[in-house]
Amino acid sequence: MVAETFTIAWRRAGDLPPGDEARLWLYGVARRVLANHLRGERRHLLKTAMLRDELATAPAALPAPLEGTAVAQVFRDLPDVDRELLALVAWEGLGNAEIAKVLGCSRNAVSIRLHRARKRFARALRAAGIDQAQAVRTAHYKLEGSRL
Repeated sequence: MVAETFTIAWRRAGDLPPGDEARLWLYGVARRVLANHLRGERRHLLKTAMLRDELATAPAALPAPLEGTAVAQVFRDLPDVDRELLALVAWEGLGNAEIAKVLGCSRNAVSIRLHRARKRFARALRAAGIDQAQAVRTAHYKLEGSRL
């Protein structure tokens, strides 16, 4: 807050009154900076409380039955970059162009990385002895609540 007060004083150096009044003017600037800071803190606390209430009543993003499955474990064991790519496609529903913007790379790079991530995921599923088609049906059933 002190830095902001002096930044304002520096920017408005032409508005500084002469003599001892400059000190009083600076106190007034500091008072307004402090008031703005306190208002911001109150807004932040209020929004944080509202968000906590919202999150407490919101359903979990991933149903509990799916969290402990072998497929979920294989997914968790993937490298971070593969998990991120696959999640952006499967959970966020993003296309290659959108993912490219998120990651800051070309669409072609996203296509290549996504292809490789899917291959690694498929290999990991096979290594864990999980039938990919059955895993997809099971995940869909648990997420949607429909019959197989």
